[in-house]
Amino acid sequence: MNQWLDERLHISRLNDKFLRKAFPVHHSFFLGEITLFSLIVLIITGILLALSYEPSNSLVTNSFDPGTSAKPNLIPAAYHSALKINAMPFGDMLRRLHHWMANIMIAAAVIHMMRIYFTGAFKKPREINWWIGMLLLIFAGLTAVTGYILPYDNYAYQTVGVVYAITKSVPWVGDWAAQAAFAGQFPGAGIIPRIYGYHIMLLPGILLALTGAHMLIMIKQKHTQPQYAKRLAYKKIVGVPLITQQTPIMLLLALLFTGIVMLFAAFIPVHPVEVFGPPSSTPIPNIKPDWYLLWVFGALAIIPGFDLELLGGSISAEFVGAMVFPGIVIGAMFAVPMLDRSKENLYYAENPTNHPVRLAAGTAFMGFMLALSLAGYKPDLIEAGVLTTANANAILWILVFVVPALTYFATIGIVRLIRALREADERDAAVHSGQLGHSAADD
Repeated sequence: MNQWLDERLHISRLNDKFLRKAFPVHHSFFLGEITLFSLIVLIITGILLALSYEPSNSLVTNSFDPGTSAKPNLIPAAYHSALKINAMPFGDMLRRLHHWMANIMIAAAVIHMMRIYFTGAFKKPREINWWIGMLLLIFAGLTAVTGYILPYDNYAYQTVGVVYAITKSVPWVGDWAAQAAFAGQFPGAGIIPRIYGYHIMLLPGILLALTGAHMLIMIKQKHTQPQYAKRLAYKKIVGVPLITQQTPIMLLLALLFTGIVMLFAAFIPVHPVEVFGPPSSTPIPNIKPDWYLLWVFGALAIIPGFDLELLGGSISAEFVGAMVFPGIVIGAMFAVPMLDRSKENLYYAENPTNHPVRLAAGTAFMGFMLALSLAGYKPDLIEAGVLTTANANAILWILVFVVPALTYFATIGIVRLIRALREADERDAAVHSGQLGHSAADD
């Protein structure tokens, strides 16, 4: 049977080329796999949730609170189906697992990208995979945003209104782009079916295609090797084969990881659709996106309002804060392989302290993003009395510039201290070795 299949499918070649691929054994290399496991669980739970979800804005009678015969309680079918899922056995647990897996996937992808950056694994010939990883991060965020619009409670309704307004703020073509993206004016009957199509077909298809390309390129170019591999076998692949050793490790990690997230989800609730209620014109105070988009919200919060008319188009603070500014930040991240002038890295993950400027730039960027995310809490800080309306913007702008600068120079200082201590240890070791040599000669 094996010979029959091999004659037709060349399975032996597949085994030699792919299934025997050596994977590095190092805990930091599992971050990409955790991202993949999260995506797989998201697809499975998403399919199960889709079986009971109704992607429609049509009004139906609320069977959970039917009102009176004179005035029935009518709610959108999408919101009603979210209530139904919560009431089903294990339905609420599925929503929790789906929600937390989405957050963990993005968090794992962010940390994975940080590892790639700080160890120089984005350099030639791996620039393409860095760019694919950036696209994966962007489309994962878009998939998550479309996902928390689907319950269509008042929170989702207010959120999609904000996203629609941001899209509409694009000069010259904004109104057309918003209507094309959201199937007409907001609020409209086509919004939920359109978002649903994005969330279950278009965006997952893009994510799967990018993931496949990412993995194929990684197999072709091979992993960067951990530093210990240099001592074991210089410029050779050190690791365990995929099919016989790495696969059982991955399966064990996937099961353990999923079990831990399920345990976490059992105790930590998610977005309470019942609390927010059905779509309403009543605004929700201090509405904010999830953590991975809070930096964009922070930029919108501190950019002063303006509206500049230019060649028949309107350039607003909303467009600059939500489109131009994030575009510059993301563009800088895409440009990392071209901005780094250090020697190409073909084999080994680099020690971050050997590249202090790159390390400092990375930590400064993290400080910048954290300061912007803090600015996203501007209304809460004013409400708590930490800031006043008069000084909030000035203080937050100062933090946005000062925190990255302090982080940059502090990192440079720490790296210099580490180098000085390392050189001192090497000198002491050399002196000690020399003393031992003299002692042996005297004997």
